[in-house]
Amino acid sequence: MKFNQHIWLPLFQAYSAFAYSEQVRFAMDNFKSTCSYIGPKLAIENATVYLSFFLAAGTNLSLSENDVTCDKLHQVVSVDLCRISLYVSTSNRSGINMEAWLPAKWTGRLMSLGNPGLSGCIPYDGLAYTANLGFATVSANNGHNGTSGEAFYNNADVLEDFAYRARRVHTGVVVGKQISQTFYGKAHKKSYYLGCSTGGRQAGAPAFAFNNLTSMSGHFYTLTGPVNSSTYLPPSLWAVVHEDILSKCDMLDNYVNRILEDPSLCNYASQSLICTGSSNSSACLTPVQSATVDGAFQPVYAADGSLVYPRMQPGSEILASARIYSGKPFSYTVDWFRYAIYSDPTWDSAILNETDYANAARINPFNIETWKGDLSAVRDRGAKILHYHGLMDEVISSDNSPRYYQHVSSTMNLASAELDDFYRFFRISGMAHCSGGDGASVIGQTIASVDSLEPQKNVLMAIVDWVENGVAPETIIGSKWANGTKSSGIEYERAHCKYPKRNVYKGEGDPKAIDSWKCID
Repeated sequence: MKFNQHIWLPLFQAYSAFAYSEQVRFAMDNFKSTCSYIGPKLAIENATVYLSFFLAAGTNLSLSENDVTCDKLHQVVSVDLCRISLYVSTSNRSGINMEAWLPAKWTGRLMSLGNPGLSGCIPYDGLAYTANLGFATVSANNGHNGTSGEAFYNNADVLEDFAYRARRVHTGVVVGKQISQTFYGKAHKKSYYLGCSTGGRQAGAPAFAFNNLTSMSGHFYTLTGPVNSSTYLPPSLWAVVHEDILSKCDMLDNYVNRILEDPSLCNYASQSLICTGSSNSSACLTPVQSATVDGAFQPVYAADGSLVYPRMQPGSEILASARIYSGKPFSYTVDWFRYAIYSDPTWDSAILNETDYANAARINPFNIETWKGDLSAVRDRGAKILHYHGLMDEVISSDNSPRYYQHVSSTMNLASAELDDFYRFFRISGMAHCSGGDGASVIGQTIASVDSLEPQKNVLMAIVDWVENGVAPETIIGSKWANGTKSSGIEYERAHCKYPKRNVYKGEGDPKAIDSWKCID
């Protein structure tokens, strides 16, 4: 019988498609079954598995059990994955709640996530973001629930979990790797860490020099006083200060666009805003208020003259007026000193002074300061650090990140070109604390700040490209969304420079075009 391709080829293609779909269905059924019954197989020391179940792509996961202060009731899941929730005891009076999100389409990569502030909130948006990209992802509540530090009170074990143990040992190293290997039947190929603020330390807007940062954050309340104080500025006056800063410093990058490309060049003083007889009182400062402003833009020093923390960088004041200049005690400072430093719930942040600065630095619970200048262990094991900091950060001064970079450089006696092999730092103009802000701040740092998965435009994929392909980033391209929303499209992009370079406008060409700017030494 003569072969008739017009008859048999469609039948063969149909059969192949059927066979493939059956293979996919079988694989998914196997994945679901493995997920449902993985708990007893994990055999993790001192661990109790709460649950393990399959989440289908498109699920809007209810998080009704989440602590109310974590402000997260739902999370959308975009890929098929297995969710595992467990508790790991770290002592007879402490332990961590953690989750592992294991995607059906695994890349062989492991991800551990950090949490901001004093947070005991599992970052579900981060779990979704990285699991969606094929990372087997783990994260924890850092040994306590909610955003308060009260759990540290008279319990050094909980404090130890927060300082390092929950994040680095159990979730990032032991438990995460064990879960991943047991579930997938093979070890991961590469492991990564993603976080910002306290959860970043040496990554995004890092809260290193932690005790000193907490002193710095608290000292703003001693500057401004409460809202009824003569030293306090309402947000409307901070907006006036902001306009004055832009009038004096915006042109330092050769173009006026209401973005400071390098606030470290802006040495601002507010005396020109002091009210005179003809001044509009709603748009000028009293001498006392002017002193408050200038105090905010000065470094904090200890009694012996040593630096506690750099100044707050100019350009962040409108956002900061609702956070650290708000006329209220900064909650993280209050909790840290009350429950971690002094174990005294009555401690009053209004009297924070140089003695408190010294005590926090001296006590330094479980070396949470995180100010190690020798990163030779990172270099020698082939690890990479991609550090970024927004230059409009309203919580952690962006001036501290160059200070750390220089600390590493001098400690290791390495020039920038040598540090480039394993440690690169990028300043992101117009980025607020970890995300948001007036500039091109969308760099793929969170699930809500993704415009592209290209390594040049996404810090997460940039570190993957560097680790796995040896392609190190020279710039990080950030996007500015029109109206602040992705659906409105990109207003402009900016190639943010690798420190110590800074961005300047070339003086010609469309100022919204990447090529109209250059990185200079």
